Amino acid sequence: MPRNPSTGVYSKSAGTTPSIGQVIDPAPWNALTTDLGNEITNSLPRDGSAPMIAPLKAAGGTVSGPGLGFASTPQTGLYLRGGGLLGFAQNGVDITFDPSLVYAAKAGDYTALASDNNAVHRFTAAAIVTLTAAATLGANWHYCVIADGGDVTIDPNGAETINGAASLVVPNGYSTFIVCSGTAFFTDKPIAKIQAKSEINNVVGCETVYVSSTSIQIKTGNVFFNAKNVVYASALTKSLSGTFTAGNNGGFLDTGVMQASKTYFVHSVRNLTTGAGDWVASLQSSSALVSTTNLTGWEVVGRVNVMLTTSGNVIRQYVQEGNEYRIVGTLVTEVSGAGWAPADFQFICLPVGISTEANLNLVNGQAGNSSGALVVYTDSVSQFSTQLSVNVVSAHESRIAGKVRTRSTGILKSQATETVGSGTFSIQVLGFNDYTVPRMNGA
Repeated sequence: MPRNPSTGVYSKSAGTTPSIGQVIDPAPWNALTTDLGNEITNSLPRDGSAPMIAPLKAAGGTVSGPGLGFASTPQTGLYLRGGGLLGFAQNGVDITFDPSLVYAAKAGDYTALASDNNAVHRFTAAAIVTLTAAATLGANWHYCVIADGGDVTIDPNGAETINGAASLVVPNGYSTFIVCSGTAFFTDKPIAKIQAKSEINNVVGCETVYVSSTSIQIKTGNVFFNAKNVVYASALTKSLSGTFTAGNNGGFLDTGVMQASKTYFVHSVRNLTTGAGDWVASLQSSSALVSTTNLTGWEVVGRVNVMLTTSGNVIRQYVQEGNEYRIVGTLVTEVSGAGWAPADFQFICLPVGISTEANLNLVNGQAGNSSGALVVYTDSVSQFSTQLSVNVVSAHESRIAGKVRTRSTGILKSQATETVGSGTFSIQVLGFNDYTVPRMNGA
């Protein structure tokens, strides 16, 4: 009679309990020794010399007394939790492990559930992720969101918060890791910090290229302003002769019509639904002041470029490299004469309404035995200046290129003084540097 397979209890064969003086029947005794040999063979050797050949069934146990433990540390091991779940005990304390990471792509709004613990969801379009109540998800629930096609808004349940705020926007091209405390939600902070402080602004590429008297092309690149990322995978040609329409060869103006002798500021705009980028030109240098009358469904991200029109109402031609603009064609003489007292000048080839670093050509021509000086400076108290002094015996004309920053309005101050004899002075603009745009390839 072998071991009971249900209880593991061994019962010896009948007729194998002898009494004194009884003659032993060899048949049951031979069966007993055979059974004992079989059961010893089927027992697991303590020295580990042979493996199990069938599943090992351990006691269910508890967290403080695991069904499969260790002789030296009986409170550490494996036990059976409720619901048939495997538990891990360490010194009598339950240890929790993450479920397997699960990746999924989402194309629209989604509600994050308890079953999404340790999930990574990549959103291929703008979406809203609604979080199930924190108490339902429980402490330590965590979740990763990748925005890869549009901004993704994280919206906690009811009055619950994420990083202390009612919601969190993950800009297109970024990701965030969300953790539940059981009462609120928190992230790994970079996105929230960028949103709260807007510390990182930069432009890569996106320079202008002159196309025609009324059109300009903006190169490919990337614009990141105030936690909003806009990617320009294709160059766009925009027309200043029409109001804004999206896409290549579309209108450019935020409002009104193209005007002569004006400074137009080129702002990056972003589609609120798709995250796609486009461009708008405005007489306003501040993005907050750009007219949105023709920009329904779009938001203004930030100013990137600048362009000027001539008195003939055509686009003034420049070559732009980074933030540097160089005039193409015949230089315009901004001011000239035998001399002038200190005065403010708004040069027509420099932007109006912002400060730039003006690149100037100073010309000082003196007759024989004459001396004169030409100086250009920011204002009466600034140390930013450039000057050209000429003191000659024989008639001579000198030229020098100099840089000086304009005031916030684009104005410069200049004076030309003849000390002895006679001469003439003039100033031309070679170009300018729009240094206030945080362009990484030429700020």
